[in-house]
Amino acid sequence: MRLQRFLLRMLGNPTDAADATQETYLRMLSALSRTGVEHPTALLFRIAHNVALRTRNRHRLERRLFADEGEADLVDIVDGMALPERQAIARQELRRLAAAVDALPPRCREVFLLSRFEGLANGEIAVRLGVSRNMVEKHIIKALLHCRRRLEHF
Repeated sequence: MRLQRFLLRMLGNPTDAADATQETYLRMLSALSRTGVEHPTALLFRIAHNVALRTRNRHRLERRLFADEGEADLVDIVDGMALPERQAIARQELRRLAAAVDALPPRCREVFLLSRFEGLANGEIAVRLGVSRNMVEKHIIKALLHCRRRLEHF
């Protein structure tokens, strides 16, 4: 219960908190099977924190991609396509993209999100993360290639 309350405070939504709790437990089991853990409670809450951040990033991505939904409604009416079908397809594609981004290594994902969704320049990302601009560019290229490969399979 303590873990779910923690996630509820971070996410503000009981459904998201329940989903994040399950994902946290799965990741914790995986971590315990790979290594010896000295402080399991600290690890559990670190994993939960990371899962919550990913969930919030995914929601932020969804909001950005559907920010102009009102404008899309007008276009759908004009071109005669069924809005519910287009929305369902768009949401499915969004879930695929979010899953592809979530599957990136943590640093690569962070660089990609800062670049593409926060709109930071490569130099700003480099300074913020304490890495070279070249490394930022490599992470972005790696993320783009990864997402392209993941989305081509669908």
